[in-house]
Amino acid sequence: MKRRDNNFADMRMLLWGVFALLMAACASIGRPEGGERDELPPKFVRSDPAPGALNMNADRMSVIFDENIQLEDAFNKVVVSPAQKTPPTVSANGRRLSVQFRDTLRQNTTYTVDFADAIKDLNEGNILDGFALDFSTGPSIDTLRISGIVLQAENLEPAQGMLVGVYSNLSDTAITTLPLDRIARTNQYGQFTIRNLPEGTYRIFAINDINRDYHWDRSEDIAFYDELIIPTTESIEVTDTLYAVSGADSLSTRQGIRYLPNDILLTWFNEGYKAHYLSNYARPERRKITLGFGAPLDSLPQVRIVDGAPGTGRDIGEWALVQPNETLDSLIYWIKDPEVVAADSLRLDVRYQKNDSLDRLVWTTDTLRFFYREPKVKKKKKKDDEVETPRFTVDSITGDTTFLPPPDLEYLSFSAKSGSTQELGQPLSIEVGVPLERIDTAGIHLSMMVDSVWTPQRFTMRPDSLNSLQGLLFDTAWKPGEKYQFTVDTLAATSIYGTWNKPYKHEFTLKKTEDYSNLKVKLPGLDSLQAVVELMSTSDAPVMKAIKPVGADVAELKLITPGKYYLRLYIDGNLNGKWDTGNLADSIQPEEVFYFAKRLDLKKNWDIEQTWDIYELPVDAQKPYAIKKNKPKLKRGEKAPREEGDEEDEDGFGGNRFGGSGNNGFGGFGGFGGGGLQKNNGGNLRVQ
Repeated sequence: MKRRDNNFADMRMLLWGVFALLMAACASIGRPEGGERDELPPKFVRSDPAPGALNMNADRMSVIFDENIQLEDAFNKVVVSPAQKTPPTVSANGRRLSVQFRDTLRQNTTYTVDFADAIKDLNEGNILDGFALDFSTGPSIDTLRISGIVLQAENLEPAQGMLVGVYSNLSDTAITTLPLDRIARTNQYGQFTIRNLPEGTYRIFAINDINRDYHWDRSEDIAFYDELIIPTTESIEVTDTLYAVSGADSLSTRQGIRYLPNDILLTWFNEGYKAHYLSNYARPERRKITLGFGAPLDSLPQVRIVDGAPGTGRDIGEWALVQPNETLDSLIYWIKDPEVVAADSLRLDVRYQKNDSLDRLVWTTDTLRFFYREPKVKKKKKKDDEVETPRFTVDSITGDTTFLPPPDLEYLSFSAKSGSTQELGQPLSIEVGVPLERIDTAGIHLSMMVDSVWTPQRFTMRPDSLNSLQGLLFDTAWKPGEKYQFTVDTLAATSIYGTWNKPYKHEFTLKKTEDYSNLKVKLPGLDSLQAVVELMSTSDAPVMKAIKPVGADVAELKLITPGKYYLRLYIDGNLNGKWDTGNLADSIQPEEVFYFAKRLDLKKNWDIEQTWDIYELPVDAQKPYAIKKNKPKLKRGEKAPREEGDEEDEDGFGGNRFGGSGNNGFGGFGGFGGGGLQKNNGGNLRVQ
């Protein structure tokens, strides 16, 4: 008994030892808890030269921060003003940031090194936004500033990383020939500040300086301000909050300086200038050749076959049909001559208009070679009694060639672009496989199911303007919810290759009116202007539009497929029903664009009336955050702004049924002290 008790005691001690070891191991796993997450950007400690230093003669700048830092895209974000032909070398090591100037600094000049949002701390990635340092190579330093924001004119997207600059030379040609005097880049919100300006009068521009020559080329995006700018300052009272060690706070007032103007709104556009040149050519199929151009054509090119190929010397209009695209910069030629189709190699002279070195349109001729090789296909094993049919036959006496269509062209195909459901208010869209030579409407039938019987319906047929050689549109008095049948008889149509169609049938059902939503947009204060209201998808693409004519205050959008949408409006100044870009030489600004600040949730069988005061919100606060492409980067742990309408109200419409507006962005343009940019009914900008 005594020995057994000792063994039990030993076993118990062993178990307690193992348990203690396990507890110790568990306790050692993981890291000890630290303090609160760092959410502050790096703080500037000192620099050499110091901020505002005079008589600077070194070629290097060193900046020290209170924590380790990292740089993001410093080559593009860090800007030295005045601009240098060779950008500086910017690097970070620990808490130190170094700038090596690779161009000689000008004498008696104030310099600004603007880091924009390139600096952030190493651990948490907190961004130090708007950090800049200045110095002078002379005995004094310039201190004036101009601030503002740059948006894309067509869609109010914040312009991120765009170059903004000024000229003291007020000539209209300065922007096209001279580098900008002083420059800055926009941050992730599209905001900019041009610092260290001397007293004077300036013109201001924004450009996407693709070739880094610090002036505008016609193909680049540009924004300009209509008025001359004279920077000034004013004294203001600034209130600071002071915190004691105990946590108590107190307010302290001091004198400060406000730099004006701080509310410049620039909306960039592209004039749409494109150089005329031949961009590409190909023969993707035996019966097709394509030509692509850098700009829309004013006239079709002259094309002829050369070098002894079939049809040598003949103009292309004699042996092919041309099918231009909507923008008139791409051409498809359908070869209809059998001999030309049969040729594996074609050499063509293409005469077209091209820009010369002085940007003048001149006629030029290129000789192009077009090849085609049949794709390799697996050959079927022929039966002993099977004979392969040749694709071309040549008459032994006359030498005439007879073209036999390939297997894929034995029949002319018809296909409906819509599925089994047809939209109300839209024509039936039919496409044929190859261009038509003729079509007999007596062989085409459109019928509606009436009392279980297909009843013929009257219709009109017209070519599709976007696909004139292959597209057909059929219009009739559609009856909502009814079943229809579209049929084509055999031999009703013939292609340019002499092929004909098999019987074709397409059955479909018209949508019901209750499947749609209708939207009426009331636009107070716009009676004297024509405006175009566009319904936008969740990807910020236009779905449909309605014109509000002069004298009216309502735009109606009908037969809308239920879903989530947004609204965009532009002032149609020239009454042409489309948005027009600007023109710098003629000082024409792009047509003004506005966004409704809320999402619209449109449901089946709903007729919605929405009031929209387009001038209620600052322009930069109008576009809903959800459809912005250039979204600002959120801080760690920060949530994107909630979109109005996410929480439904009592009637389930999401709070946007009866008008009103909201700000779903990051606030108005008051960050520069102006309180927010507004557009008044005259279209001008005012500080509120």
